[in-house]
Amino acid sequence: MAGNDPETRALLKRLYHAAVRAALPEHCLPPHLPVPPEPGKGRLVIFAIGKAAAAMAAAAEDWYDANFPGTQIEGLALTRHGHGRPTRHVEVLEGGHPVPDAAGEAGSKRLLRMAEWMGPEDLALVLLSGGGSALTVQPMQGLTLDDEILLTRALLASGKTIGDINAVRKHISRIKGGRLAAMIHPARSVTLAISDVAGDAPSTIASGPTVPDTTAKARVMAVLDSLSPPIPPDLRERIAALPETPKPGDEIFSHAQYQLVASGSASLGAAAALAREAGYEPVPLGDRIEGEARSLAEAHAARALKALAEGKSIAIISGGEAGVTMGEAEPGKGGPNQEYALALALALGGTGGISALAADTDGIDGGSGAPDDPAGAIVTPDTLNRAKERGLDPQAMLDRHDSGTFFGELRDLVKTGPSYTNVNDFRVILVGTPDPALPDSPPETPPGATP
Repeated sequence: MAGNDPETRALLKRLYHAAVRAALPEHCLPPHLPVPPEPGKGRLVIFAIGKAAAAMAAAAEDWYDANFPGTQIEGLALTRHGHGRPTRHVEVLEGGHPVPDAAGEAGSKRLLRMAEWMGPEDLALVLLSGGGSALTVQPMQGLTLDDEILLTRALLASGKTIGDINAVRKHISRIKGGRLAAMIHPARSVTLAISDVAGDAPSTIASGPTVPDTTAKARVMAVLDSLSPPIPPDLRERIAALPETPKPGDEIFSHAQYQLVASGSASLGAAAALAREAGYEPVPLGDRIEGEARSLAEAHAARALKALAEGKSIAIISGGEAGVTMGEAEPGKGGPNQEYALALALALGGTGGISALAADTDGIDGGSGAPDDPAGAIVTPDTLNRAKERGLDPQAMLDRHDSGTFFGELRDLVKTGPSYTNVNDFRVILVGTPDPALPDSPPETPPGATP
């Protein structure tokens, strides 16, 4: 029965790793890489941005060196601190995430300078992954790094969707919102993206630096005006005076191609196949789930309890991006997946036969931004009892957003280090006893995303 036994814990971790493996650049990127310019007729310039940037650049280098030896390759990979990988042709720089920093600003300035030097015969290979929005730090004229840091912190604490957050980021940036494409034009560009956003919208992944922006200034101002506490009036005025981002039909996108190479749906599918092999009927909720971590946990707990009462053996699998709305009090440790896990434990109330794992596929769930932050947490039927034995108050710790401390005390944090990819949240709830006859059954067609 799904519980606190070593077998169940091991299976939960195997399901998570199966999801991560499906999105690793060395697996998903090579089939989509474009043919480089002929020798002597142009350069291949790689612009890699995001948490998977260094790994994507390294995978691209390996493929080109093996299949097109002698190709003139150069470029820059801008990734999160602690997410660097060895490369031969592409320089790797690191910056702050989720809050921008001076290192990210310096790296972004280098990236823009490289884009400005693109010639009409060159090919720009743009490799995007989650985290690119925070890492590309080049504010529009009239704004500063301090302004972007203030806005980022306010937006992250607000509980806004990633679409709303990135709408603001795009309009204040010289790189995001299609503006990198403006720098590269008239050179040809091919963008290959690993999606970390619900719905896989190209204009939202890393804030769409090479695609038309589909958001308007009116939305940006509405988002800013809804923040509490409000942003400084002078900052609002400076943002209101900024020009619109490039829109569909703009000439700068005439030589720009875009393709998705990995997303949450493929990763959830890999985990679902493994769950079936282990004897659990997969119940995929989709990779487009967004919402408050606590609310999602309560909805998923209700599904699990109902299935258990009906005697089912299922694996409830979901992705997307959970959010956390912070209050004015200083929060504790943790991230959205850890908060989801703690809220789930409370909603399940120690019911036997149900265990779960919630973790970010990039290997780091919120936290301080350090590469050794946890990826998420595991919930077992005895989570609340073990917490009581240690004198922990789970509800109080949830209220002050201190889920990291809670699961750390129980030794139930999932710690993997950076995965060098990112398709956002992965959540799985195992319900009931594995059915050894289940693998012979035909796989279920995944339904649409529902919480």
